[in-house]
Amino acid sequence: MAEPANSEKLTQFLKYGVYHLESSNAVFIDPVRALNRSYSLFKVSPLRYYSRFFEHKPLGTTATGTCSNSRKRKRKEKRPPLALNERERAADHRHQEVRPFLLKAHESLLRTDELLSVLPNLRSGEAAPAGNDESELPQQSFIELGRLWQASMYEISLNFPHSREQTRDEGLLRSLCFNGLDMLLPIFDNLVANDMDDDVEAEFLGSRYIIPRDSCFYMSDLKHIKNLVPGEDSCGFHLIVIDPPWENGSAQQKSRYPTLPNRYFLSIPIKQLAHEEGALVALWVTNREKLRTFVEKELFPSWGVRHVATFHWLKVKADGSLICDLDLFHHRPYESLLLGYCDGKIVDSEKLPKGRDIHDNQVMISVPGDYSRKPPIEDLVLELVPGLKPPRCIELFAREMRAGWLSWGNEPLYFQESRYFMS
Repeated sequence: MAEPANSEKLTQFLKYGVYHLESSNAVFIDPVRALNRSYSLFKVSPLRYYSRFFEHKPLGTTATGTCSNSRKRKRKEKRPPLALNERERAADHRHQEVRPFLLKAHESLLRTDELLSVLPNLRSGEAAPAGNDESELPQQSFIELGRLWQASMYEISLNFPHSREQTRDEGLLRSLCFNGLDMLLPIFDNLVANDMDDDVEAEFLGSRYIIPRDSCFYMSDLKHIKNLVPGEDSCGFHLIVIDPPWENGSAQQKSRYPTLPNRYFLSIPIKQLAHEEGALVALWVTNREKLRTFVEKELFPSWGVRHVATFHWLKVKADGSLICDLDLFHHRPYESLLLGYCDGKIVDSEKLPKGRDIHDNQVMISVPGDYSRKPPIEDLVLELVPGLKPPRCIELFAREMRAGWLSWGNEPLYFQESRYFMS
């Protein structure tokens, strides 16, 4: 029988999607429940989100997570070269440093019976889509459309189902849409906002999209990112989350989305985007040593960011086992989130986060969603964000939206298509 404290933790997890694991510096996240806090009229579809790694296997795997099929077992048996070069030695040293934290977090998960008992049900509670479901249709390619000469003429239609009253703020009309009328706005190189307290449906070229409350997006390529820089420092952002399309030799990744050379990211105006009270920068990186060195030696210094901590995302299957062996040399079941501070022009001790000394090597565990889709990190980092609350938040190279956030990238509506939601 579970202890009362544990039962309360499980209840909170089922409501909010975050479970703090005992005896470790780790949390388990259900991204579907966490993301659903951004929506009121719609819910993220568990069937659509959990499209991979949802095999139902008996418990009892080792802490390093045994792979299931023979091809993966052969991959596990591979050993790194006997003579490692300098970069490979540095990568292995970095892995050995973080390995104890990952093992402890995973072992803590495997000991939490009440949480393990609900993991196989994360995908339940929704009927399977019909054979003629819109999800079978090809998905819109915003990247290709944005490159066309007529991109500036494409418009998105926002349908506000509830009547909106016209209000004036300092003599300016705040609302252009009321009594159920649609609002047509340019979809590329333009700030598209939903300032309502409910979700809004939008339509573009015959496809429907769900825009969460109090959110906005700006869809453009990297050369237009300077348009996001606010006119006043007081309108900057306290939290800047970045998931760049890092250059990668993987043909599979290149087929899913275009990548950019590392030097392109040096031009991102982090200092100009940061609030005058400062900003917490959270950067997703892979385990490539060349990339980590670039971030530490070139990228963060050029952005004016001080690296203060590294968090890790450990990927598991629905039975709690790792998606592959922890010690695979060229493919490991975790990615890292580098945290750093960009100091603002105003230094006010009362507005700085109370926990200025961040606990390093925190681990977040989840079942992965679609390729390259990251779990929401708000519950782990918001208390570390400088400035007054609620903070102003932005995600760069975003592929989905959050309530209260600005999402920028060349396909911020990718996971907002209605196929990824249910009413």
